[in-house]
Amino acid sequence: MLLSSQSVLPQSHIHTSASLDIFRKWEKKNKIVYPPQLPGEPRRPAEIYHCRRQIKYSKDKMWYLAKLIRGMSIDQALAQLEFSDKKGARIIKEILLEAQDMAVRDHNVEFRSNLYIAESTSGRGQYLKRIRYHGRGRFGIMEKVYCHYFVKLVEGPPPPPEAPKSAVTHAQEYIQELRNRTIIHTL
Repeated sequence: MLLSSQSVLPQSHIHTSASLDIFRKWEKKNKIVYPPQLPGEPRRPAEIYHCRRQIKYSKDKMWYLAKLIRGMSIDQALAQLEFSDKKGARIIKEILLEAQDMAVRDHNVEFRSNLYIAESTSGRGQYLKRIRYHGRGRFGIMEKVYCHYFVKLVEGPPPPPEAPKSAVTHAQEYIQELRNRTIIHTL
């Protein structure tokens, strides 16, 4: 007897990789709807969140490049990445160009050069374990490393860099934090 189409399990019961739908919080930030602004209030700058996942590159190597361009205007960041000979620089440059196009197309940014990089970071992707064969019948486990790259572009000129704190002010802030802390289970 042939099986009817109703006896087949629906697609939701078939096991798929659990990593397909998790950790999509970064892209969801593009869908935030802010309340209307009052008349006379300054215009809220557009924010564009973009990422690329499962990049075949080390998260630690990617972090140095992400830190390099943090706080720069997008044109300056693209120029810096153009002259870097690292593989990650080429990948980040592609991602920034995608985010720039997305800003103009989807987020009503008027000038594509009027953006700066507010956040730029990398994260650990899903690693794959593989066998590495050694001599005399032995083996080791090697990992194929992957990383994620996240970027947030904000409309407008980049903010001026903060002046570095002196050692005295840094120490005073640290002492003040120690004095303000709450120690539980004491008198």
